[in-house]
Amino acid sequence: MVNKPTFNNTSNGSAAGWTIKLGESPVIGTAIHSGCDVGGVCQSLLSVSNADRLREEDPFTEHFIADFPTQIIVHRSRFQVDLNRAREAAIYLSPDQSWGLNVWREPPAEEIINESLAFHDAFYAELKRVLVDVEKRYGRFVLVDVHSYNHRREGPEGVPASQDGAPDINVGTFSMDRERWAPVVDAFIEALRGQRLNGEPIDVRENVSFQGKGEQTRFVHANFPETGCAIAVEFKKIFMDEWSGEPDWGAIERLRAMLASTVPVLESTLRAMR
Repeated sequence: MVNKPTFNNTSNGSAAGWTIKLGESPVIGTAIHSGCDVGGVCQSLLSVSNADRLREEDPFTEHFIADFPTQIIVHRSRFQVDLNRAREAAIYLSPDQSWGLNVWREPPAEEIINESLAFHDAFYAELKRVLVDVEKRYGRFVLVDVHSYNHRREGPEGVPASQDGAPDINVGTFSMDRERWAPVVDAFIEALRGQRLNGEPIDVRENVSFQGKGEQTRFVHANFPETGCAIAVEFKKIFMDEWSGEPDWGAIERLRAMLASTVPVLESTLRAMR
């Protein structure tokens, strides 16, 4: 059994700061906020605590895509560089960019900023290379962009967010041509809605708590407007205690299985669109 994330001063997995597993499918799963690693120099400059960092990162999301044929997992913390924000906003320089948290003891030096932006550039160059290859092989592809979100902002003993505005799974479709990709997105949502968690139907809704306005989905739709469908998926943190960081491995495995069940559905729907 995997433990809670550990905080390292260097990137784990790939030396590049991410791990890519390539499979034989037009369906790709990504977890670009799952990492918690920061460079050694950055670690010494951070004022935000590990607990606060973990609360705003997306721990355990790499497990949700563990059954996807192709997986992209980023190990670098979003607090060093946020790959789901545009390049000019990828480094949190003020609390209004980072949930009110003061991230730095002092403003990061230019060389730290440049290194982080180089990481952002390198990731998107590699992502494009991977997607071009998938496009050549299959004609079309679906990228499932997995994240998580907090729903107990009032504290560990506070009242959780109302279910009305906080579905268990939020599907974001803002940057896509929704009409073009309706068969794919609708099939994806219905496959999830047919599942149950703790005996109850899973609450899956579109563009409620988030709309899918992140950089990765925008990048996919800008660079592959006719062939790439990127679906932003936000799991409410019903699979962990967002304040202590403790995972519920039973819930994680059930949610993983739910997401895995969408892969053949997405593959079939893509084939039918040809």
